[in-house]
Amino acid sequence: MSIDVEKILQRLAAGEIDMISAMSEAAKDKGFTDLGFARIDHCRKSRCGFPEFIYGAGKTLEQIRNIIPVLLERKSPVLVTRISLEVGEALEKEFPAGSYDAKARVFVIVADAALKSHGTVLILTAGTSDLGVALEAKYTAELCGCGVELLNDVGVAGIHRLFAEADRLRSADAVIVVAGMEGALPSVVGGLVKCPVIAVPTSVGYGAALSGFTALLGMLNSCAIGVTVVNIDNGFGAGCAAARIVNRHLD
Repeated sequence: MSIDVEKILQRLAAGEIDMISAMSEAAKDKGFTDLGFARIDHCRKSRCGFPEFIYGAGKTLEQIRNIIPVLLERKSPVLVTRISLEVGEALEKEFPAGSYDAKARVFVIVADAALKSHGTVLILTAGTSDLGVALEAKYTAELCGCGVELLNDVGVAGIHRLFAEADRLRSADAVIVVAGMEGALPSVVGGLVKCPVIAVPTSVGYGAALSGFTALLGMLNSCAIGVTVVNIDNGFGAGCAAARIVNRHLD
């Protein structure tokens, strides 16, 4: 059954139905698949610019196995985040078109071989220990249709490594900066570029790093105005934020 949302809105504007009734009628087309334990959202890409992905932590292997075919039926890419090596290897056996990245802890299937990328999201890490979070951001942004470049180990302990990449920084449409310890790198980058900067604090660091809280607070208090900060170790959230920015001019 296909629902004519425009007619529903016209009836709402004419006062023929109230808001709750309009929402109820529009929802009859569902736009999701109800699996009992999860409702797979098929309209997220049209609403938000990126498809439904799977947060794997807390889900059983059986639940993930049941969700993936629903996404593939809609020719949607598959991204399962925060899963163990055991789960990742099991998914690779069951879905040979996909691959598991143990560093990023993600399982990926590119459902559309013709997926085109656009724009440039430049992802920076302060150090190699931040790479897993950066890779999570990379896979996320790529499956949202963004072109992605990764520049690793350019932290403030050797800031000349960053300055040597000035041209790449200035040509990016959005920059994701992944850093632990004191979280200083996003402030430096925020003072060098005019594109949006998304800071990702990581839980990398010794005791006083407080599992990422020190970096988080440092980034929130950045003197580089306009730097956006996501949650600790949230490469996925950073990738989605970058996709919202880069995709903003697309139909």
